[in-house]
Amino acid sequence: MLTLDKVYHAAYVLKDVVRHTELIPSPVVDGCKLYLKPENLQLTGSFKVRGSAYKISQLSAEEKEKGVIACSAGNHAQGVALAATKYGIKSLICLPEGAPIMKVEATKAYGADVCMVPGVYDDAYKKALELRDEHNYTFVHPFDDENVIAGQATIGLEILDELFDVDIIVAAVGGGGLCSGIAYAVKSLNPKIKVYGVQAEGAASMVRSMEQGEIVRLPSVKTIADGIAVKEPGENTFRYCSEYLDGVVTVTEDEISYAILTLIEKHKMIAEGAGAAPVAATMFGKIPDLEGKKVVCVISGGNIDVNILSRVIKRGMVMSGRTCNICIELPDKPGQLAEVSKIISDHGGNVVWVHHERTSEMIDVSGCYLHLRLETRNFQHIQEIMQALESAGFNITETPV
Repeated sequence: MLTLDKVYHAAYVLKDVVRHTELIPSPVVDGCKLYLKPENLQLTGSFKVRGSAYKISQLSAEEKEKGVIACSAGNHAQGVALAATKYGIKSLICLPEGAPIMKVEATKAYGADVCMVPGVYDDAYKKALELRDEHNYTFVHPFDDENVIAGQATIGLEILDELFDVDIIVAAVGGGGLCSGIAYAVKSLNPKIKVYGVQAEGAASMVRSMEQGEIVRLPSVKTIADGIAVKEPGENTFRYCSEYLDGVVTVTEDEISYAILTLIEKHKMIAEGAGAAPVAATMFGKIPDLEGKKVVCVISGGNIDVNILSRVIKRGMVMSGRTCNICIELPDKPGQLAEVSKIISDHGGNVVWVHHERTSEMIDVSGCYLHLRLETRNFQHIQEIMQALESAGFNITETPV
């Protein structure tokens, strides 16, 4: 069983394995005192090494001799690999063949053997269980194991050690290991502290399960927050989350993207989608009763693919009014582009892309469409530019770029 003694024992065992990530004050939410717990600065770029390392440390000598196996497309793989190497144990990680090369190479670099499995995560999971049975490896579950949960719970102890009067803690929920561990540890020491979980709208398995009072398996999940893209919570994690969490909320893809961009700009901090989800929830009013409270958001990881990061930044800029597309219907005559550009420049906008279209069947034969992409400060700035263009007689249309 999960006990507070086990959580404290995990903290003792992990003190020479994981990095103590100190709280960072953050200005990104008005009305409360917000702090970030930057687990993205952990040795593997994620909190996952805590649970993996504690689980592996508790194996018997015979289990250590035979080695461990795990299945993951990302953070758990790296956590198991690092922890196993730290304890001198052989590790084998089954990865779906579509896993990002960066994560595959990082897993190898931490000392694990890698088995690439055709198909998706479920295929890799099935293969891992087959190899476990064939070679008597110990399977290290990514979340539904009480030693793994105890390792993740050490985050709660660290938060209380540094900010004993915290009012609210917010963390992401995928399978539920992180949130159930934090909530168990914190509530056991101070039941008045509120703990909330956050899921992506496209992967809300814990939300649905808690609504229905039983574990629900989603037919599919879709989110940029791949670290919490879990179809079904575990039995242990569902039980602990149901008992100890004060609620689980959801955030949209746009809200996650905006939070990632905000963390980059305000803190020079790279967070993956799962890591930014708690910040998104606090920024967009998903967490109740924040006014005047001391709030900690757990930034669970920072292992985001650079290609996804570039798209997320663009999406976050649209979400925050930092960029916009406009289309202007013009008479096709000299000087129109210069006049439009001058108005935009006079109002502090920056044109970064232009497309001049003459052949659309939707416009008069003597007219054209001018498609523009602008860099702007915020939504108010966009409105100022559009009003200035309309005041000068230009017709802004709804035609998409």
